[in-house]
Amino acid sequence: MSPSMRLIAIRLAASSVLSCVAFVTAAVGPLPAPPVKPGLWETRISALDANGREMAPPELAALSRLSPQARDAMKARGVSMPDATGAIKACLTKEMFESGRWQQQASEAGCTSSYSTLSSSTWKWHSSCTALNSESDGETVFASGESYRTRVTTTMTVQGKTNTSTRIVQGKWLGADCGGIKPLAPPDVRR
Repeated sequence: MSPSMRLIAIRLAASSVLSCVAFVTAAVGPLPAPPVKPGLWETRISALDANGREMAPPELAALSRLSPQARDAMKARGVSMPDATGAIKACLTKEMFESGRWQQQASEAGCTSSYSTLSSSTWKWHSSCTALNSESDGETVFASGESYRTRVTTTMTVQGKTNTSTRIVQGKWLGADCGGIKPLAPPDVRR
């Protein structure tokens, strides 16, 4: 895997965690805080194959090949490496949800979003990120303050090749105490 593809895979994996709960996309006006509890969250990411079946996404394999320095950088941002089952843990704080920094960073990176639904149980949006040459349509269903499921379909052009993929992210709240995991920091998409 080329260094640029590896970087994209890392950003996609990190953004998957963020986009599901913290919604690292910019919106017109401030978004309400997602209807979930702050604390330690576990997310599992899967991709849909051509037949619509869930499978391990390719970015998880890319994460397993990261250098120790890149692993340390992810850990410093509050993202654990996937365990043997593909679960990623992240610490999400109330301040993070309420700060608006998530929206501001995405806007600085050239991302814009429009939301068609923002209810207490469902968020639907369309995002355009010029820095990543991508367009996405997403939907998150909040089963409760301790569980959500996100489906995001993204069309991205990398090195002249356009690809469309769908990712499913399941989030589960593990508890209020994050233990040794630092609060999640958004990735710098401008690099």
